[in-house]
Amino acid sequence: MTDSVLYAEEDKIAIITINRPERLNTLTAEVISRVAECVDQATAADQVAAIVLRGAGPNVSAGYDLVDFLANNDSSDNEIWDPVRDYQSMSANVRSFMKVWECPKPVVAEISGWAIGGATDLLLCADLLFMADDAQIGYAPSRIYGTPTTMMWIHRIGLEHAKQFLLTGRPIDAETAFRIGLVSHVYEAKDLSRAAEEEARRFAGIPSNQLALNKLLINQTFENMGLRTSQIMGTFFDGIARHTPEAQEWASRITDGDFGDAIAERDRPWGDYGQSQ
Repeated sequence: MTDSVLYAEEDKIAIITINRPERLNTLTAEVISRVAECVDQATAADQVAAIVLRGAGPNVSAGYDLVDFLANNDSSDNEIWDPVRDYQSMSANVRSFMKVWECPKPVVAEISGWAIGGATDLLLCADLLFMADDAQIGYAPSRIYGTPTTMMWIHRIGLEHAKQFLLTGRPIDAETAFRIGLVSHVYEAKDLSRAAEEEARRFAGIPSNQLALNKLLINQTFENMGLRTSQIMGTFFDGIARHTPEAQEWASRITDGDFGDAIAERDRPWGDYGQSQ
C-alpha cells in the first residue's frame, strides 16, 4: 500500500509530500493526520532547519476528497445533523492544519497545478508560498458546500481581495496571486521544487531559536487581530453551509455518482474549475 504522505529529511530540510496523485492529492482524514504527524517529526528533528510542503505529481491538492468525506463524515438523510459533533470533527482538521502555523520552524509550501478548497486551509498556514506560473488557487466551496475553516485568506490578502475571491470562489492565477501578495515568488513549474528547497535550506544559516521567536511574534500579531475567533466561526459556518437544503441536494448528487456533473453545474456560470479543463 502506498503511503498517503511521504516524509524525508535531506540536507537540513524536511520534505512533506501529499502522495495521492491519482486522486489529485485530495485530503482524507488519514492524509490530514499524517501531515500533522510529519510536521511534529520535523519539529523534533534537531538537524532540520525548515520544512517544504508539496504534492506529488502536477497538482498540490484539489481539496477534500468529497467521495471519502461524504462517506465518512456527513450524516445521511435519516440522521439528524449534530452541529457540535460536526464542529468537533472539523476542528480536529483545523488543529492538524495549524500544526504548520504553530511549527517553530519555517514552512515553505509549493502551489503547483490546482490548490482548491480545503487544501487552501492547509497551505495558507505555511510561512512562505511559492507558486508555479501555471498554477491556480481558489476556494471553490464558497459557491456551495463550505466556508474556509482556518480563515487565513483575510489575513493574507486583505478585505477587498478576500471579498473578491471568497464571495465568488474564483480561482487566482499565479500573476494575480503575486500581485495581491498571496505568494512570495512565482517560478516555472519545472523550477518550483528546486527553488522551494533552496530557500528552505537558507534558513539553516539562522539560529533556530531566532527563527522561532520571529515566527511566534509575527503569528501572535495576527492572532491578536482575531484569527482564532475567526477560525471558530469559520468552522461552525462550514458545517452550516454543508447542511443547507441546497448543499444537501448538491452533495446527494455526488453520493449518487454524479460527481462530474455536480462540479460542472457549480462552475458553469463562472467558466472555471470543472469548466476549464
